[in-house]
Amino acid sequence: MEELDRWADDKGILVMGTGDFTHPAWFTELKEKLEPAEPGLFKLKPQYKRKTIKGTLAETRFMLTAETSHIYKRGGKTRRVHQLIFAPDIKTAEKLNTQLGWIGNLKSDGRPILGMDSEELVKVAVGINPDITIIPAHIWTPWFSVFGSMSGFDTLEECFGDHAKYIFAIETGLSSDPPMNWRLSKLDNISIVSNSDSHSLQKIGREANVFDCELSYKNIIDAIKNRDLKKFLYTIEFFPEEGKYHYDGHRLCGICFSPEESKQNSNNCPKCGRPLTIGVLNRVEQLADRPEGYRDPNRVPHKSLIPLDEVIAEALAVGVNTKSVEKEYENLIKAFTSEFNTLLEAPVSQIAAVCGRAEIAEAIDRLRQGRVKIKPGFDGEFGKIKIFDESERRAIQSHQRLF
Repeated sequence: MEELDRWADDKGILVMGTGDFTHPAWFTELKEKLEPAEPGLFKLKPQYKRKTIKGTLAETRFMLTAETSHIYKRGGKTRRVHQLIFAPDIKTAEKLNTQLGWIGNLKSDGRPILGMDSEELVKVAVGINPDITIIPAHIWTPWFSVFGSMSGFDTLEECFGDHAKYIFAIETGLSSDPPMNWRLSKLDNISIVSNSDSHSLQKIGREANVFDCELSYKNIIDAIKNRDLKKFLYTIEFFPEEGKYHYDGHRLCGICFSPEESKQNSNNCPKCGRPLTIGVLNRVEQLADRPEGYRDPNRVPHKSLIPLDEVIAEALAVGVNTKSVEKEYENLIKAFTSEFNTLLEAPVSQIAAVCGRAEIAEAIDRLRQGRVKIKPGFDGEFGKIKIFDESERRAIQSHQRLF
């Protein structure tokens, strides 16, 4: 908890999901180290606080969240679906853990595998407390999602049955962005959130939601549910092409196809002849009833970003985990208070002055304009993203030396 608290503050995150409250050991730590803050939110107890890069103590709030994996038979097929769970208080989370513990081994993983129908999860959850929120996770991922090409459904109603009325939001996942989801008219009344699990401290906040509302569990959930553009300002997204299931393909065969190329090959791998893993873009095409490029001004907007350490590494043409990247990262956080503020708000001229590297400032400027080059991800392989080619980087460095 200590590191999550500290890193969230340096990233610029005020409210963060705890993740994994279904795991007994982690839940014990949450109860030990967190104390109530605003209604439905928690903060780290003072004795556990650690200083941030800026030398201050974090003001991070935590919301009780978890993710569950459901593998079950429905409609004559094996379904594999991940669900996000948001709980308004410790007592509610404890009751849910007790019931889920009767179905699966909650100790086995942070994201437990349950032989439980998705509709049954919603039925159990709202029976415990109607304020529990269930959101389908990374909704287009091929193998483990509601709309996944390999084991999912075609509609929310098909997945959740009569309990679909309790589903008011979906999560984009790394391989899709809001405009891709806007192409489905059947999602017009469904909110779109972005809160990808980080898998590491460095990647906290690689996707996020930006609100302007009073701090509480209820106010945040209501802002999502009501799609209030004055309170739910925008989402922060991966560039979807960078996600590891955007295109179709076979990783072992080195085959990466657009939907059109897959169609030309009857969705089979030209090397091994086996079926391709159909990615997110192709699956959206299958279910969409609107053309690519459709926009809805009444929808919560979004911004696509790359984590700051990756931007610095790309600008300097070095690895992400090098000392030079760490140095520039810390300098920028100290100067502009957080990673998000650096990426989104800090004047480019001031960024250049702080780090003394024109290529870093130029990289952030290009990122804000969406001027990036991406080789799409496929079949579990992340996409490769570039801001500069080598000649551009050398030209910027030469210009800096000249002046």
